[in-house]
Amino acid sequence: MKIALITGASGVIGGACAKALSKKGYALALQYHSHPERTQALLKDISSKTPVLICPADITQESDVSGLYTAIETRLGRVDLLVNCAGVALPQKTLTDVSEAEMDKVYSVNVKGAMLLTKAAVPHMLKKEGGSIVHISSMWGLTGGSCEAVYSASKGALNGFVKAMAKELAPAHIRVNAVAPGLVPSPMNASLDEQSLIAFQQETPLGKLIVPEQVADAVCYLAEAEAVTGQILSVDGGIVI
Repeated sequence: MKIALITGASGVIGGACAKALSKKGYALALQYHSHPERTQALLKDISSKTPVLICPADITQESDVSGLYTAIETRLGRVDLLVNCAGVALPQKTLTDVSEAEMDKVYSVNVKGAMLLTKAAVPHMLKKEGGSIVHISSMWGLTGGSCEAVYSASKGALNGFVKAMAKELAPAHIRVNAVAPGLVPSPMNASLDEQSLIAFQQETPLGKLIVPEQVADAVCYLAEAEAVTGQILSVDGGIVI
C-alpha cells in the first residue's frame, strides 16, 4: 500500500485530497497545524480500511518536519507521495498596508514550508527508488493578483521551486508538480463577500467557481502520471490561458 502525506489536511483542499486518495488505496498521514477538530472530522468520510495517522506539526520548523516524517515511517512506512496543501493568505490589501510580519508569515509557510517538506521527503523517496510530490499553488502565482501581491509572490516562488526540483530529482525518478487552482470558496477566502464571489464567477470562462474535489482530481492525476514532472497544472475554469 502506498503512503501519502497530506499537509494542511484541516483545509478544504487537503480534506478533499485525503478522501480522494483514500479511495485510490493510499494509506494517509494527515498533517495539521491548527484546527485538529477539522482533521478528525475527516475520518468519518474515509474508509475504515484506510490506515490513517494524524500528525500535528509546524511545517516552518525543520525539527517539526523531521519529526513528522519519522513518525510516519515508524507508524506507516516511508512516504511515496507528498501532497502539500498547507498555505496561508492575507485579506486583500495594498502592499503599502502589509506589515513586515505578515510578509514573513506568508513566505515562511508558502515557500519555506514547501522547501522543508520537500527536502525531508527526498531521502525517503530515494530509498523507495521514486516518488511523487505535488504542491498546491495558485492562479495568482501565474498571473499575479491586485491587492494580493505578497501571496502572489509566494506562489510564484513556489512555482519556480517546483520546476527546479523537478529537474534536480528526475534522475532519481521523483516527480515534482503543482496544481494552481482558481478561486475555491474556503475559510482562506472568507474575507470575500457574496458579491465578489459572484463577480469572480462571471469572469471565469467556464462560468463556475472551483470546488475542492476538482483540485483533488488534479492532484490524483499528477500523483500517478509517470511521464509528467515540472508542471503547474491550472484548475481555474479558464481564467489563466
